[in-house]
Amino acid sequence: MTLVLDASVALKWYVPEDDADLADDILRSGEELIAPQIIVAEVANTSWRLARRGQLDPKQHYRIAASIARPFAMLAPLTALLPRAAAIALELDHPIYDCFYLALSEARTAPLITDDRKLLAKLQATTFRVQALQSWRPN
Repeated sequence: MTLVLDASVALKWYVPEDDADLADDILRSGEELIAPQIIVAEVANTSWRLARRGQLDPKQHYRIAASIARPFAMLAPLTALLPRAAAIALELDHPIYDCFYLALSEARTAPLITDDRKLLAKLQATTFRVQALQSWRPN
């Protein structure tokens, strides 16, 4: 099965957070993991912020930046996803960053796995195939 992962899940591979064990399970699951290219910027930016605040060793920030793309079978170009992501952003009244993940999920008919509570709440009454990280289980 192909899974679209967002930055809220991928960051847990590097930073101890709640449900990091579930994110690690996904990494070890053997499932095909894909994401839009924006995941690289989002994860690297978050690790930079954590390093800047002293919550993450700068060496770890560099390791994250060097390795974040490796687990993914594909990082989808944003230009291909932009028209649909822009439409989803307006439809949901939600930041376009998250909508790139939704557009990829829709295009590949693959579930999006996220730990973004705000996004999950926004999507409750929609048809998007989104799963909370806590509900994901390997086949």
